[in-house]
This record gives sequence, structure tokens and C-alpha cells, in this order.
Amino acid sequence: MPILDSRLPLVAAPMAGGPSTIALARAVAEAGGFPFLAGGYQSPDALAEQIAQARSIGGGFGVNLFAPAPTEIDEDAFEAFVDEIAEEAARYDIVLSPEPVSDDDRLDDKVAMLVDTPAPVVSFTFGLPGASALRALQSVGTTVLATVTTTDEARQAVDSGVNGLVVQGSSAGGHSAAFDPARDPRPLDTAELVRRVKHELEAPVIAAGGVDGPDAVAHLLEAGAEAVSVGTLLLRTDEAGTSDAHRRALADPSFTETTITRVFTGRPARALRNGFIDRHHDAQIAAYPAVHHLTKSLRRAAAAAGDTDRLHLWAGTGWRSARAGSAADIVQWLAGDD
Repeated sequence: MPILDSRLPLVAAPMAGGPSTIALARAVAEAGGFPFLAGGYQSPDALAEQIAQARSIGGGFGVNLFAPAPTEIDEDAFEAFVDEIAEEAARYDIVLSPEPVSDDDRLDDKVAMLVDTPAPVVSFTFGLPGASALRALQSVGTTVLATVTTTDEARQAVDSGVNGLVVQGSSAGGHSAAFDPARDPRPLDTAELVRRVKHELEAPVIAAGGVDGPDAVAHLLEAGAEAVSVGTLLLRTDEAGTSDAHRRALADPSFTETTITRVFTGRPARALRNGFIDRHHDAQIAAYPAVHHLTKSLRRAAAAAGDTDRLHLWAGTGWRSARAGSAADIVQWLAGDD
């Protein structure tokens, strides 16, 4: 029995920070795909409201939560990074604080909310839920998935008792789901990683990363995935909450490559290579979520100003294939119906 309830083996990846909207979830679901809501960076109340709206769509849906392990911060390195990017922030009259801010994205509160008002599927990124959280979610009928980037992480996840895996290759856009934020994602084709995981473990797999069209979807399904997660190809759709600046950058031929960087959040993430990355690449400070909180106001100001030189332009390696138009059209294209 498939682990996800959808007509097509296509998943709308959770994209925190705005792109994942109820309108996008509805369009994907109506086209036959399986939508995810992005719980990261949302308050429990805001997420609960989104979940209530998602129930009106009908059919299955998922909720993604961040589960980062505590990270020890090198305060000297953090302070040096604050000084390094101070001039960037000053462009928008922003004064950066040298005091690192850390939190767990209110994970326990969100899990408690999802136990009280269950969602069909909950996935975790950046790490694994505690045993009590996992059991509590499963006890109310929720299917629990873990996002993994290596066979070792996959084994840890299966041993913890999750119901399935989201196997993320290094070509995926946005944050790497690696359990250790200090580890650089190893260059590895998503299909090959899926094959390795399927060879070593008995678990349903959803593949994520590097999707640039229907051939890539077919290749990942042939590798053993039962569904394929798509994020970057939905960023330019009418229903996505992607910022105007981000949309323009994805279609701008002056952006010629993606790269993995930590300079925006302190966690490895794949983005269109821009000036901010080039100017601060050598810092590569591994301090999530402290760097996320540090640069948040700068990134918001850059987005409002249309400043793609200082904005985190998350994008996977297939970004050239991202189209404008309806999400339903993208789903149908990827399913081979276009």
C-alpha cells in the first residue's frame, strides 16, 4: 500500500518562509499530487490555521517540521561574521546584534498541536523526533517520515521507528536535511542514493532533489522511489508564495549556477550563486539557527527592495526548468500528461 494518499506519485515539497501556501497545496492536490505544508518558522497557531484550511481541500496532505539538534556556537567566529556582514546590513539601516539567538522552532508545541489535531502525514527535517514525539504522532494515526541525506541517516531513521523516508540528494534546492549542519553534502545523484538506501533498508522512499522534468521523475521512480518530491519547479507557479525578487532571479539568465552555502542561515543550502555568497563564502559559519536569525532582517529588506544580490535565492540544480503558470500544469507535465 502506498505510503502517501494521492493519484500521482508526485509530492509538493515543503518550502518554508513563504513559497508553500494553501493555494499551492490545493492546486497540487486537485491535479493529483500530494501537498506538504511547511511548518518551519511558523508559530503553532499559524500552522494550525493552515492545517484547518488544508482539511477543506480533501484527500491527504503532509506537514513538515524542523527537528534540528542543538548546535554549539563558536561565539568568536559568530562575532567575526557579524562584523563581516555589517556593511551589507547597513545598506538597509540594519544594526546586527553580536549575540547569537537560538531556538528549536517550537518543535514540542507543534508536535503537541499535531497530536491534538492530527494530520495524515508529518515529516521531519534536520534530524529525528524524540521517541515520545514519534510514538505520540503514530498513536493518533499519523504517518511519520524522516528526511535523510545518507544511508547512515536512513538507518538511524528506520531504527527510530519512522514509517518512511524522504531521501534527499545533494542537488536539491534550499536547505540540506543533513543531521549534522557542519557536514557538507556529498555530491551524489539522488537516484543513486535512493538505490543505496533501498538496497540496505526495507522502507518506503520518497525521492527529492535534482528534478528538472518528467524524465527525472521517471528515473527516480525506476530507482525505487514510490513518489518524487518537487520544490524548485513550483517556485514560479501562480499559487506559490515566492517573493517577486526570487521569481525574477529564477528566470534571469545572468544567474548561471547554483552552489551550496551556509552564509544565509548557518546550514548548508543550495541557492543561485550571487554576490552575497561570493563575498562571504570563505566564512561558511556552521551555526544554525543563529545565522538564520542574524541575517533574517537583512534578507527581508533585500526581498522588499528586489535586491537579488543579497537575497537567499534557494534553487535546485533543475532551476532552469522552473516555469511560470499554474501548479496544476507543472504537475501534469511532470506526470507525462503535458
